[in-house]
Amino acid sequence: MMTLTRYGIREWGTGGLIALLLIVAGIWLARSGCPRSGISIAVVALILWTALAAFFRSPSRKIPTAPELVLAPADGVVRDIEVVHDFDFPPFKGDALRIGIFLSVLNVHVNRAPAEFHVTGKFYREGEYLDARHPECGQRNEAMTIIGTGYAAGAEFPLAVRQISGAIARRIVCPVEPGRKLVKGEIYGMIKFGSRTELYLPPEGFELKIKVGDRVRAGETIMAVAGKLAEK
Repeated sequence: MMTLTRYGIREWGTGGLIALLLIVAGIWLARSGCPRSGISIAVVALILWTALAAFFRSPSRKIPTAPELVLAPADGVVRDIEVVHDFDFPPFKGDALRIGIFLSVLNVHVNRAPAEFHVTGKFYREGEYLDARHPECGQRNEAMTIIGTGYAAGAEFPLAVRQISGAIARRIVCPVEPGRKLVKGEIYGMIKFGSRTELYLPPEGFELKIKVGDRVRAGETIMAVAGKLAEK
């Protein structure tokens, strides 16, 4: 089932009201002797609102229930997978496996929890608005990071998700506060329009199930299997 996210109600709600007024005006104009102009106005208003609303769609997803699975936090394309050595956000200890996902303007933009997730920290960073495909956007752009403890395969592990603005996406929505416990696959926020989302996991203990270039879907695509954690 397709719905519209409440995080975009200001945009799609206001746009819908304006579109409705234009459609009514177009119908009135068509009945007043200008059918071509009236119908054109009504049709264009409907098309523009539909395009706007599409940015805020929130389709239902079938969340895999196996406890060892870590899922995609966003829709998009995997742009990079690498171990970074300066991720100094406790409970991480410097090293972290980063998986970067690029979201185009055509993707669904809501973010979902990749695993059972106890959020212990939330960090906002002011920054630039480079294109989300720029190699330095992750370091220089505005960003919001939630961090804490993930649970999978009967074990606990450090977990973080970072939302990064792009050249078009200039508003990050993240109402989650420290102390919140997210269910795997739960929607917790969004980045409006095109953007980048990064998933951070421990550099060891996971078997990756994706590679650079793969398309992923939030709450459905399996990013990693945490079975090795339980063996430690």
